Amino acid sequence: MLYQTTINEIKTRHAGSVLGLLWLFIYPLLFLGTYAIVYLYIFKVRFPTLGSNEYVALIFCGLIPFLGFSEGLSYGVPSVVASSNLIKNTLFPIELVPVKAVLVGQATQVVGMGLLLVALLLIGKLSILSPLFILVWICQLAFSMGLIWILSSLNVYIRDIQNLVAVLTLILMMLSPIAYTEAMVPEAMRPFLAINPLYYIIISYQSVLMLNHLPPARIIVPLISMSIFLFIGGFWFFSRMKKVFSDHV
Repeated sequence: MLYQTTINEIKTRHAGSVLGLLWLFIYPLLFLGTYAIVYLYIFKVRFPTLGSNEYVALIFCGLIPFLGFSEGLSYGVPSVVASSNLIKNTLFPIELVPVKAVLVGQATQVVGMGLLLVALLLIGKLSILSPLFILVWICQLAFSMGLIWILSSLNVYIRDIQNLVAVLTLILMMLSPIAYTEAMVPEAMRPFLAINPLYYIIISYQSVLMLNHLPPARIIVPLISMSIFLFIGGFWFFSRMKKVFSDHV
């Protein structure tokens, strides 16, 4: 049921547009092109150990999971309010509504990750560590679902939350190490990176896919811990809150 409704939702979101599902390819490529132009040709960012193509691939390693997360956030936060007709529907558990939103947001990431793997193959950056990105992806999904279970249930009572999503997404984009590395951040500012959960996710992707080394313990341990805690805590919180949803939607 979850699989079928997710596929139908993805098709519905692109129905009526001229390019249809091609937007799943165009969307990440447009973002990547913009980032590449700004950082390569305007800011003229250069890495001693990376060529231009490798730097673009490094950007892609961070940009793709960010797009997947941000789309899940934008779809997921208002999902319970938008699905008020399902709250009393015993055939479709309301807990799956935010999960479906996360999976719909992952459509862009699935396509983008396929493009990224092809690019890494062409520039010779695929390694024995590359398949470990799947484990990072699982952590990202667990984190996203837990977070959106919490935010979507709170949004039933505080509708301002869904209006803040666009601003929050923009802030996270600027604060996430998509086109820069941790070493480029001034020493005094690095503690602020640790506040951003996407920091751990993006660094982990870049490590296993592009830099060919395992993420350091200070990255992977908080990522796994945060994902497990938020997934379990988010489900518990949503289960408690759903009992009074029908009075507010």
